[in-house]
Amino acid sequence: MTEPAAATDRTRLAESAYGTDRHLAARQALYRWQTPRHDLPAIAAGQLRDVRGHVVDVGCGNGRFVRRLREERPGQIVLGLDIAPGILAGVPGPVAVADVTRLPLASGSVGAALAMHMLYHVPDIPQAVRELARVVAPDGLVIASTNGERDKAELDDLWQRAASDVLGTGQEPVRFSIGARFSLENAPDFLGEQFGRVETTELPSTVTVHDPEPVVAYLASYRAWADQYDVPFDTTVERARALVTERIARQGMFEVGCRAGILVCRR
Repeated sequence: MTEPAAATDRTRLAESAYGTDRHLAARQALYRWQTPRHDLPAIAAGQLRDVRGHVVDVGCGNGRFVRRLREERPGQIVLGLDIAPGILAGVPGPVAVADVTRLPLASGSVGAALAMHMLYHVPDIPQAVRELARVVAPDGLVIASTNGERDKAELDDLWQRAASDVLGTGQEPVRFSIGARFSLENAPDFLGEQFGRVETTELPSTVTVHDPEPVVAYLASYRAWADQYDVPFDTTVERARALVTERIARQGMFEVGCRAGILVCRR
């Protein structure tokens, strides 16, 4: 499994992967068919119920967490930060373009910081964790989220099968991984360097679809990294579509096991 620099390349992230929220929204949409349904923005809001001071959502993407926090805590200032100017266009302010390894915030200036499903994109994860720890007040907290190493393994297997069929040689295609850089398994080690208490809550679930399109859209949403897969991307997506369609016709459904979780960090 490869973890090339493309996973963290800022230009690729800001312009191709997250220049708009199109691809992120396609991945988020898969969870409509999740059982049990884990509402991550609501879970994060619950963890912040006793927090005083401002909250910063670092790598806020299309603003799911920003919006929920402002709805549930209208008197609290919530700042959204992201390295991709385009994706911030639809997020209600205040927002700013910023890098988690160089946060434009004073030390101890926020009551809490969120880093939701984004630290695996950061080239220097320890430096990012140091910055999160720096800007949070001594009695504040940091909430991070990520996936386990076997998250959505069925989609990985589907892609491998489709890629093998497209290559037609029986060879094992290159596995490209983004999330393994900061997973539920290794995240406590990163976070524990700066925080005395790191509490992990795993949120396992199953996504069950009866139509191939959500799965196809999810796979296609990684187009920004098409050159990393060592296989024709669009052709492989279409082969995956055929395989999922066949599976649903045979079994009536396609199931995906999800292994997400949150980590709440205090000093």
